[in-house]
Amino acid sequence: MDSTLPAVAEELLKEIKKAFQETSHGTDTFFFRLKFIFGPSAVPALDLVDHRSVTRVTSPSGRTAYQVLGSSGKLYTCYSSCHFCTCPAFGFAVLQKSESLLCKHILAVYLSQAMGACQELSVSEEQLTSILLAEEEDEG
Repeated sequence: MDSTLPAVAEELLKEIKKAFQETSHGTDTFFFRLKFIFGPSAVPALDLVDHRSVTRVTSPSGRTAYQVLGSSGKLYTCYSSCHFCTCPAFGFAVLQKSESLLCKHILAVYLSQAMGACQELSVSEEQLTSILLAEEEDEG
């Protein structure tokens, strides 16, 4: 996991990953701990994971980004390497207000990684560049 998350959050995600590797499911304890650490983002993030809304997009050079199909039907790009999501909630609640550690989309990325629930998509370098530039054009 990324070092931008508090140690307690990283430890919880490691425990979830270990549990899913060993038993293919989590426990109620994980659910309560997720809600305690991540607050209102926890349940919607789990819902995104359950709906297999997270796709890991990889290019031949090894560059990786994640796309998350939000509950509104909009596709958001997330970067786990720098703990960033393109959704408005991340910009407002996480960056501007510091009210939350992260948005539901980036939490869904971390949870899908831990649970082994990511969709996988290999694209060319040009396609990955188009995905990344499409986000900039949407913002501009």
